Amino acid sequence: MEDPTLQHPNAQRLISATEGFNYLFSNDIDAARKHLQQHDDPFHSLGLGVCAFLEAALGMEPKLMEEATRCLSLSEAETRKQMRATKPRELEYHGRFPYGLEWEILNADSVVLLGLTQALSESYMGYLQCILYKTVFPNGLPPTIAADHQTDPSTSPAHLLKKPSAVSLLSGSTPASPTLAPISAFSTKSSGLFARWTSPSSPSLPLKPNSIHIQEDGPVEDLIVAGTASGFGLFNLVFSLLPKKVQGLVGFLGFKHDRKLALAALSLASTKNDVHGVFAGLVLMTYYGVVLLLSGYQANEQNILVEYRAIIERAYDKYPEGALWVLNRAKIMRMSYDPEGSIKVLREGLRAGRTHTFVQADMLLLFELAWVLLGQRRYKECAESFVKITEMNSWSHGTYIYIAAGCYLAIGDLEKAQSLLDKVPSLIEKRKVSGKDIPTEVYIKKKLAFYKEKQVKKGGDEANYVQAIKINIADVWNTHARLIPTIAQSHIDDMLKLTPPVSEDKPTVSSKPSRPSTPLSLKFKLSSSSAASSSTALESDGADLDTADELAVRALLLGVNYRTLKDFGKARRFLQESYAYQDSLKTNNWVGGIAMFELAVLDLKEAEHKEAEGLAGGTLEQERKKRWSELLKGAISKLDIALSLSTNSVDFSSRLDSRIAMLRDEIATKKEMVGISS
Repeated sequence: MEDPTLQHPNAQRLISATEGFNYLFSNDIDAARKHLQQHDDPFHSLGLGVCAFLEAALGMEPKLMEEATRCLSLSEAETRKQMRATKPRELEYHGRFPYGLEWEILNADSVVLLGLTQALSESYMGYLQCILYKTVFPNGLPPTIAADHQTDPSTSPAHLLKKPSAVSLLSGSTPASPTLAPISAFSTKSSGLFARWTSPSSPSLPLKPNSIHIQEDGPVEDLIVAGTASGFGLFNLVFSLLPKKVQGLVGFLGFKHDRKLALAALSLASTKNDVHGVFAGLVLMTYYGVVLLLSGYQANEQNILVEYRAIIERAYDKYPEGALWVLNRAKIMRMSYDPEGSIKVLREGLRAGRTHTFVQADMLLLFELAWVLLGQRRYKECAESFVKITEMNSWSHGTYIYIAAGCYLAIGDLEKAQSLLDKVPSLIEKRKVSGKDIPTEVYIKKKLAFYKEKQVKKGGDEANYVQAIKINIADVWNTHARLIPTIAQSHIDDMLKLTPPVSEDKPTVSSKPSRPSTPLSLKFKLSSSSAASSSTALESDGADLDTADELAVRALLLGVNYRTLKDFGKARRFLQESYAYQDSLKTNNWVGGIAMFELAVLDLKEAEHKEAEGLAGGTLEQERKKRWSELLKGAISKLDIALSLSTNSVDFSSRLDSRIAMLRDEIATKKEMVGISS
């Protein structure tokens, strides 16, 4: 029998619960539940809650949210009860953390997952900020990690393992430090909403320095370290991506975010063997995937890809059957401009012979496959995939069917496209969140009304309004940032076939941005001949595109696709033209902000390209700093304008807000890389 002084009293419970999580991560949620239901303790209760939460969150299923809330509420109550218990006198085990800290970690897990099922749990923010983080990391993250991430925000987790640490938190099982630093009281300026989490003092270590032998770290210590680091990192990362209005509210209460520190904390957590390490890796993979897809420009793309790939391979080696890891393997192929490889991986993940009891995770594979197929212009396969998603998920059938209709329109099957579009209104009415349409469906309803009006104006039958759609509605939704050149050229060819023909006149810049806070302080004006051409087009009944809304979208798509081809001159001309229509837009009110955002991305990508090709001029370091300083200031000014156009009345404004925030971070990283101080 093992000496009880050598193993944490809760180690076996945690090890057993981890077995259940291993089933979950391997795509067998039925086996996970069966295992977790065999034991009645907070570790296993939380596991059941996580199973229910992942089903609900990945599938966006309201009914599953109720089950997740029930399980997580039970876990929260159980862990809260354990937190109040005193240390048994007969307990002989001595670890380097206060007794019962593992219950606080599990309680925090329960609270944050409950918060995600019932909106936003602000209590969790204060909890991790004020107590757990300062208890486990009294002096912040290990200095080596902080230093690494100051100079290189994309440091690989594997690299962290090679660095010595004064607090011995980096390896799976390391001797605790014989001398323990005292943990002082920690407080914040917050009050009211967060007051209950800012107690007069934080827990103190119940051990006297040098007075007792402390056991090596085991699974419970790993849980404490990984749980705290991942929780702290998740809070900061999510906070940093919130719309500015929400950040301002929480900031007023005394909380600030640090995305770089958040990524460092998550990287640390992802190296641990605890379940939190797996979730931290999943959060990092999700974040890197979003940045690569939506930020438009990355200051150090290769480092992000290396970090992303390392996390994926580590998880995939451990859980080769897990759909979440298959998904991310496919994503990084897509981000690395290997769409056909991505399609192959996704189809392998969906094949009949694999374990498929985690339906919601499999749905994500199909969802990703649909988008990659759309990016490859494989429209029929894409349409079939989006239609099949409606059989696996109840989120927004109206959105899925709308995109599928666009795919059939692209291959010339107008009858099938119209039949699908006819289903969309009733599907939207069936699916409302709190009695309201979701943002994508608000946009779709506007577009359907727009095309019906256009069809009637042209003297056509309103019932066949698909005939009025000239810019493919599926392609408008596609993200063009990661397209391969041949696909981009195909999109350009489609746009150039539409009438009126594109103007050869270049928009001119009326002035430099003197007041970035003014929405139209950087206004591009169409030349007189171009304006006349546009006016004629709008008056012509025979033109494919006869509204400013359509002309603006065509110019936007041309600009983005020409940028993919590295034809920066044409890209700039069309993006400026798209923005110039801003005052005339009636339905596509989102175009102006997106066009200005894409212009900022264009400036950065063109500068990177010129530097890589040796075309930038001025090789001296000071000349390079000056060149980048001016360019980055210009990009920031454009982002200021884009943000000012992203009001609550604009479709997809929160998405643009997040994209702007991500690009600002990339600009800040570029400043550090170039050596620009401000």
